[in-house]
Amino acid sequence: MLRKLACSYIKTIDGFNRGLGKIMMWGVFVMAAILLWSSISKTFFNPSLWTLEVAQFAMVAYYVLGGPYSIQMGSNVRMDLFYAEWSVKKKAWFDAFTVLLLLFYLGVLIYGALNSTAYSLGYFGKNSLEFYWDLFIAFVTGGPSGAQDVIGYVERSPTAWRPYLWPIKLVMLIGFTLMFLQSVSELLKDIARIQDEGETV
Repeated sequence: MLRKLACSYIKTIDGFNRGLGKIMMWGVFVMAAILLWSSISKTFFNPSLWTLEVAQFAMVAYYVLGGPYSIQMGSNVRMDLFYAEWSVKKKAWFDAFTVLLLLFYLGVLIYGALNSTAYSLGYFGKNSLEFYWDLFIAFVTGGPSGAQDVIGYVERSPTAWRPYLWPIKLVMLIGFTLMFLQSVSELLKDIARIQDEGETV
């Protein structure tokens, strides 16, 4: 039963992150188009105020939302001195240990992203989960106007363009969460390999 649940989890998370990763691959062209327009506008027209920050936001989305697929493909940078010569089971033990460290690190990032996103929506207290719950209830019962009553002073970038910051912070929160879920999937695969069941997952 647990093995079936693990297999279902792996297929679901891997499938979703694979699809999202293939979409995010096109983000390179989005960033190139933004920077190309920035160069054109600076050369021939009035410089656009929004291009630099939109390019930065696009880069963050590209990196963070493409991260889960990168973890899945094992395409992250690693230094290999001894790893290549190890057996499959020994690699799985080592990978499982490093994934546990990664899960802890991602947990810290998610905690920080939760607080930072709440701050960008005008919440300055210490219990951001309570704020999100109040925001959810207000939205369900009163719609957008009800949610507006819960949201405080919305954070904006201190630049000439002054965009709202909560959308990109929300993207970061989603990306970190998906990386965490993908790391759990990788841990389950490592456990299966340790048990000599890796080929059946």
